[in-house]
Amino acid sequence: MTTSAPTTSKRNLWPYAIIATFVLFAVYIGSMVQQAMRTNVELVSTDYYKQELAFQQRMETVARTAALPAPVRLRYDGAAQVLTLQLPATLASQAVQGQIHFFRPSDQKLDFALPLRPTADLEQRINTRQMRPGYWRVRLDFTAGGQAYFVDQELTVIP
Repeated sequence: MTTSAPTTSKRNLWPYAIIATFVLFAVYIGSMVQQAMRTNVELVSTDYYKQELAFQQRMETVARTAALPAPVRLRYDGAAQVLTLQLPATLASQAVQGQIHFFRPSDQKLDFALPLRPTADLEQRINTRQMRPGYWRVRLDFTAGGQAYFVDQELTVIP
C-alpha cells in the first residue's frame, strides 16, 4: 500500500500579470490623453497660417535688412526702463514708416504694437515701465525708400 502525498494545486500567475500590465498601460495612456486635452495651446499670433504663407517674402526682407551697411540696433536700459531703437544712418534721407510689435510668448493677451516714429537722428525711445517683466520678442517691420525691412530680436524686461 502506497500512500500518496497530498497534491497542492499551483496557480499560474502569468495570465494575471499580463492582464494587470494591459490595464495599467490603458490607464497610463488614458491619463496622458486627458492631460493633453486639458493643455491650453496658444499660437503666438492669431493669423499664424497667413504669416507662414508669406515666409519666403519674409526671408528676402530679412536678407535685405542684414545687407544694410549698419545694423538696426535695439538697446534695453534696465535701470531707466527704456528700449532704444536706432536705425542705420543710410536711411536718413528716406521716408521711414512701420510698426514695432511686442510679443509675449507666455501670454498672448499682453501682445501689443506701436507705430515706428523715429526722430531726425533715426532713433526712437520706448518706455518699458508698463511691460511685465520677463521674456519678450520684438519685431520691427518697416519700409524705407520703397524697400521692406524686418528685425526680430529677443528682449528680457527686468523689474
